Amino acid sequence: MSSTPHELFSTLSAEAVSPAAVNAAAARAAELRDTLNHHAHLYYVLDAPALPDAEYDKLFQELQALEVAHPELLTPDSPTQRVIGQVLDGFVPVRHAVPMLSIRTETDTEASGALSFDQRVRKQLELDEAAAPVEYAAELKFDGLAINLRYEQGLLVQAATRGDGETGEDVTQNIRTVAQIPLRLRGITAPVLEVRGEVYMRRDDFEALNERQRAANEKTFVNPRNTAAGAVRQLDPALAAQRPLSFFAYGLGEVQGWALPPTHSGLLAALAEMGLPVCADRAVVQGADGLVAFHQAIGAKRDALPFDIDGVVYKINSLELQQRLGFVSREPRWAVAHKYPAQEQLTRLNDIEIQVGRTGKLTPVAKLEPVFVGGTTVSNATLHNVFELRRKGVRIGDQVIVRRAGDVIPEVVGRLAQARASYVPNFRMPRACPVCGSETLRERGGMDYRCSGGISCPAQRKQALLHFASRRAVDIEGLGDKLVDQLVDAGIVLSLPGLYKLGVAKLAALERMAEKSAQNIVDALEKSKRTTLARFLFGLGIRQVGETTAKDLARHFGRIDALMDASVEQLLLVRDVGPIVAQSIHTFFAQPHNREVVEQLRAAGLSWDEGEGAAAQAGPQPLAGKTLVLTGTLPTLSRDAAKDLIEAAGGKVSGSVSKKTHYVVAGEEAGSKLDKARELGVTVLDEAGLQALLQASQAGEPTRSD
Repeated sequence: MSSTPHELFSTLSAEAVSPAAVNAAAARAAELRDTLNHHAHLYYVLDAPALPDAEYDKLFQELQALEVAHPELLTPDSPTQRVIGQVLDGFVPVRHAVPMLSIRTETDTEASGALSFDQRVRKQLELDEAAAPVEYAAELKFDGLAINLRYEQGLLVQAATRGDGETGEDVTQNIRTVAQIPLRLRGITAPVLEVRGEVYMRRDDFEALNERQRAANEKTFVNPRNTAAGAVRQLDPALAAQRPLSFFAYGLGEVQGWALPPTHSGLLAALAEMGLPVCADRAVVQGADGLVAFHQAIGAKRDALPFDIDGVVYKINSLELQQRLGFVSREPRWAVAHKYPAQEQLTRLNDIEIQVGRTGKLTPVAKLEPVFVGGTTVSNATLHNVFELRRKGVRIGDQVIVRRAGDVIPEVVGRLAQARASYVPNFRMPRACPVCGSETLRERGGMDYRCSGGISCPAQRKQALLHFASRRAVDIEGLGDKLVDQLVDAGIVLSLPGLYKLGVAKLAALERMAEKSAQNIVDALEKSKRTTLARFLFGLGIRQVGETTAKDLARHFGRIDALMDASVEQLLLVRDVGPIVAQSIHTFFAQPHNREVVEQLRAAGLSWDEGEGAAAQAGPQPLAGKTLVLTGTLPTLSRDAAKDLIEAAGGKVSGSVSKKTHYVVAGEEAGSKLDKARELGVTVLDEAGLQALLQASQAGEPTRSD
């Protein structure tokens, strides 16, 4: 440059009134933005700085001065716009256009974990032993917080957390503070491109942050993962910017106007070309042997990595094959997370206490000498049940092995084999509930003991209230453990509907509850009245009904009255609902007091959008109870299209042939499933036969194989 940045700016300021000066300022601002973004990418993403910090700061200050003098030159993707000073009132919900699904975890941490995944994939693709190995993309499983970045015309317009997979929180302002994340993608003008990845904190950044905390006599942070998550969900972006966060991209969400590469590895390379950080520790491997080798190689260097991981991820590299395999139970069939052995530590078992859960289940809990394991200090760990405790031979006073992996509840996995100084008796489950004194019972054939007190047991009442109020249920903000303890212990709330009878005066009279806090709770209760049927069902705490099943039930029945009146046979028609789950749901709604709770909650004002549901909308279900298997390539129908037709008629599509299979629909290159069908005498149809079966069913004619 012929003149220094400051000399150039002085000249522009003096001539600011002239069009030429304005044009020069605009050109210089654009040049500075490009230069600063280029060097930021070299520094933060590629770890290859090419400009001294002092020079970078000079260019940054020059751009700031230009934007102050010419506000019209300020752009949303300017490097000066990384930190916005406004403190947020709260996070706005964001509905994901494409759900952020979890992937299956392979718990076998040895080589067989990779082998079993490859075997499943080959079976689902109907590949015999002579077929070529499947090509996989292998990556790291980062220990951070999943984020969805939405770019429109290449510009970052929104960032959202995963949340429950369908709805997350808008954390755009905090994500803008992450220097690794580009505010504008290079060479991308697609209408919509959602990039998914992980926000994390490097170990050295974490240690430096804690050093600063100690120097300022402030509280130190426990581990990088929680610190990163806390920074992303910090309401003040300026404070979030003080925590050094990093980011790795690993996939896509919604895409409009951009042609996807044919492979996942090609996708990652394309993301890197856009200026996004993509982890270099990735590989394209062939077959099970390649997966095992990658797992072992990363395991050997795991401790040397600058950030925490808890495993690796395998994905079929071909996006076409990914689409072909699809999903099962909200998880992709084409990907798996393969964990490493959990972190373990040795400590002393000081005592065993009983915890009573919201369903009355009694769980023995180990009270431990505090020990740092898996990134946090652990003083309690589950012992699961008395039979597991006996199997492990654990007794009070033993030196025990404690395992904690990721967010999994810490558990006692065994004891140090050494002689005890004196006799210690086996732990026995109590005959009476330690909370309410009711008799404890063991389910026939089961391992769990339960309190027979039901809602009369304060522990169950407390847990039921907390579960109902949880973020993934009806979400009553501010209704936490301490407040619930007071409400139950004082006899103020005895059931779920009792929550909605609370007023400001009654709440304000409680310990540590000012009038403003009480009003916040009342407002939160009022807000929670508008929910969804799935959240409401999950909040009821029906045994065996988790979030996924609650969503399936809501989608299938549409109306809660239809669900409450459903028979076990009707419940079995719901996706992924088996006999045990169906019986549990039916038993729950057969109890008059449970139906009364539902009616009282509705009377209290809880509401949600209701429809007829998939079951009613589908009309007659002529193939109800019929199981079909698809194999080979059909002339006109894709595998998914054929499956949709069968399921719309009430049938179930299975991946394997058995004596319970009613029909096998076979196309070209049908494999071993066709042979198995012939061996078992199962009726085999071609596509025309399937269409005829569906048409006959719709006309009310009897179907074969009855």
